[in-house]
Parts: sequence; C-alpha cells; structure tokens
Amino acid sequence: MKDYLGKNTPKLGFGLMRLPTIPGGTDQDIDLEKVKQMVDLFLERGYTYFDTAYLYHGGKSEEALREAVVKRYPRDKFTVTDKMPLWDIKGEADYERIFQTQLQRTGLEYFDYYFLHGIGESQLELIDKTGGWDYMKKLKERGLVKHIGFSFHSPAACLDKILTAHPETELVQLQINYADWESEKVQARLCYETAMKHNVPVTIMEPVRGGALASMHPDAAKILKDYAPDASLASWAIRFCASLDGLITILSGMTTLEQVDDNTKTMKDVKPLTDEEREVIAKALKVIDSIPVIPCTGCKYCITNCPQHIPTPAIIEQMNEYTKYQNLTGAARTYGMITMMGGKASSCVDCKSCEEHCPQHLEITSILKQAAELFEKKA
Repeated sequence: MKDYLGKNTPKLGFGLMRLPTIPGGTDQDIDLEKVKQMVDLFLERGYTYFDTAYLYHGGKSEEALREAVVKRYPRDKFTVTDKMPLWDIKGEADYERIFQTQLQRTGLEYFDYYFLHGIGESQLELIDKTGGWDYMKKLKERGLVKHIGFSFHSPAACLDKILTAHPETELVQLQINYADWESEKVQARLCYETAMKHNVPVTIMEPVRGGALASMHPDAAKILKDYAPDASLASWAIRFCASLDGLITILSGMTTLEQVDDNTKTMKDVKPLTDEEREVIAKALKVIDSIPVIPCTGCKYCITNCPQHIPTPAIIEQMNEYTKYQNLTGAARTYGMITMMGGKASSCVDCKSCEEHCPQHLEITSILKQAAELFEKKA
C-alpha cells in the first residue's frame, strides 16, 4: 500500500489495557502517577497513538487517559482510539448511551478512530439487527469520530465477509505476532492478507502476545539471546510486526516505564527483520512447539455433564500457554476472564464425570487442582 490512512502515524501505539495498578489493589486501582510518567516518556519520544476501550480496567482506562493525557496535553499532540462494546446492546439508544459515557470518561469531544469492539461471526446478526453499522456512520457524519473500523478476533473468511459487505470500513485492528502468524486458530497471516486485499490498513494488537513473547520458555529465549545478546525478547516481536506493510501503528499494552523505554527505543529507526533473523525466530518457535503440554483436543466432552460447568478445555489451554511461554501474569489474566461468570477450577467437586468422558484419558481433576493453585492466587 503506497498511500493509506495513518501512513505517517508513528508506528508504536500505547495500549491502555494493562496499566500499572496500586499494589494490593484490583484491576481498577490504576497507579495514575506511574501512568503519567509512562505517557510523558512516550510522547517525549515522538509517539502519539493511544488505544482504550469501554471495558478496559472496568472503565478506569478511559478515565486514566483523561487524567494522564487529555488534561495535560494539547489535543493536536495525541491520537485516540476507543471502542464500542456489544455485550449489552439492544438498539441505537444503547449505542448512544455508551458512546456519550465514553466521551465523558475520556474528556474528549471526538475520537480519532472508533471501533466496534472484537466483532466476529457471532456478533454480525446483533450488529445488523441493532443498526450498529449505520450508527458508526452517523457518528462520523456528526463529527464525533474521524474514522471508523473494528477490532477482530475471528477467522479470515469472516473478515473477508465483513469487509466485502462494509466498504465504509477504514481500518481494522488485528492480532498479529510471530507466534500466531501461521496459527490455524488465530490466522494472523491470513487475516492480514485479507485486509491488504481490501486495501484496508491495519492496527496491530498483541504484538508480544500478551507479554508471552517477552517471557517465553528459557530454551526458546536462549536462541534469541545467543544471536542478539543486547536485544530484548520483546524487540524481536515488535520488529516482526514493524516489517509488515500497510500499518497504522503497533499497539503495545505497556505496564512499566521500562517497557515504554524499551519499546520506544526499538521503534526508533526500526529496521525490518532480515532473512537470517527470521530463521532464528523459526528455531525458537520450533523449540516452543516441542515443549510437552497436556494433550487436550478441545472436544469438550468433559463439559457435558460437569455439575460445576467448568470450562476445562479453555483452562487447560491456559495451562499449556504458561508451560510454553512462562507468562503467568498473562495466562492468569485470561483464566480470570474465562471463569469470570463461574466455573473456576477450584469449584471442582471431584465427581470425575469429566474423566469418564475424556477420550484422551486425562486426569482432569488433578489438572484442575494444579490450575487452581497456579492461577487463582493471581487471577
């Protein structure tokens, strides 16, 4: 893509979904003074793009943006993306109510970019029924947003379907990183290629895979460190994404000042990965893929008669993620989201119905005890 929306935007964005919190506090107890220090360094080094959402930190992310950025810097010094959640939408009145709440929380008069949040096949009927696409266009006509798009976590065929039906889409936000590039589940490469086919520029989310590519298994990390001792593990992931064309920016969900420092330094005069460096990454991925994990096939037979409705396959997936990437914080965070409405591993009553139905003959009750010990003190 030669000329496109956001071509001149600095290619590192600040994702406001993993902000530092006060020790001992909840996800909503954001350490605002630390956030201000991070924001100051980010802007000082020439970066401008901030990404938030209605649901991040229970709504406190939008408020942190207001306090750390909006109140402290001129409007022309930063760019903001916000997102419309779809979980409680029943009609246009709900869209408008939530949008006005977002303007109030952020202290902004308009958003530079505005997304339908995390859409996929299961949300398309709801969006059509409630007039979501038309509402997005109206926001732009009213001057309340400059550009409209959506964030996406589904297969490429669905993305192609949406972009074909909605040419008004100006950008998409996709999960792209080197670990998910050829993933059958995430389909990062296929989704990216689909966006490029439609000439729709991309904002990248999860470039470091929720922190996993910055804290991977020691055997895989050693391969990267032996090749480039002074390069951080995260820098490999950021540079992989920066090597792609048609990017608006690469979002990093930064939690510390050190992460801001490392990421901004990585992106200063960033150079695309060489063929040799790509081979090094491939070797590291091969090591990760060879690490023994729990052989769950995700058949879900274990859930059918579970009296506690424990989402065992999803929990095991996070156990395997931790084994491969050693990222306890990220795996525990996802575990918390999976079990937010109930079905925690610790709720297992040891009836062993799951084990009776498991084609792989896994000792599921023992696995759930391990998951509870590992994740519930962190989740």
